[in-house]
Amino acid sequence: MSDTPTSPAPLSDDDLRETLDLLATAVASISDRVDDQTRVLDRVNKTATEARSAAFAARNQTNPEHYGEIVGATIDGRIGDTLDRVGQMAGDLLRASNHTQEVFRKAEDARSDAMRQVWEREQKLDRFKNRLPWFGLGAVVLALVLTVTLPRFLASNTSTCAVLGASWTTTTTGVDACVFYQR
Repeated sequence: MSDTPTSPAPLSDDDLRETLDLLATAVASISDRVDDQTRVLDRVNKTATEARSAAFAARNQTNPEHYGEIVGATIDGRIGDTLDRVGQMAGDLLRASNHTQEVFRKAEDARSDAMRQVWEREQKLDRFKNRLPWFGLGAVVLALVLTVTLPRFLASNTSTCAVLGASWTTTTTGVDACVFYQR
């Protein structure tokens, strides 16, 4: 026996043609399957790429530093103007409060001055009330003195005697006098 294998019997032309057709069909079938597998692998590759992109985006979204930047930008962009206006209003309120305190202080000073003036007037009125009986007594004494002395004073002058409706004459004793005559 020999170590070399024996070769198969040669095929006829029809068998060879049929074998080639079967091989062509097998190759075409394998080629279709490889094309299908390539399309599947392309879809898998695309899905993996999208998943990788989504993972990177998720990582960026969960990154506290990046999230802080987004929040800061949002605050600066949307709330910054409002915060500026709130700060302006706070400054305006502080100025108004200071002005109000100044006005209240001036009003308190004016009230204190008015109260002091009222007190001083009340003191003067009390002093006047205490002196009023003395003024009344002085007026009564003055009226009595004038009642006695005024006619005598007025009658001692020629022109005032005429004003009173009297006549200036000399008495028998030689004294000038203002005399009222009855008619």
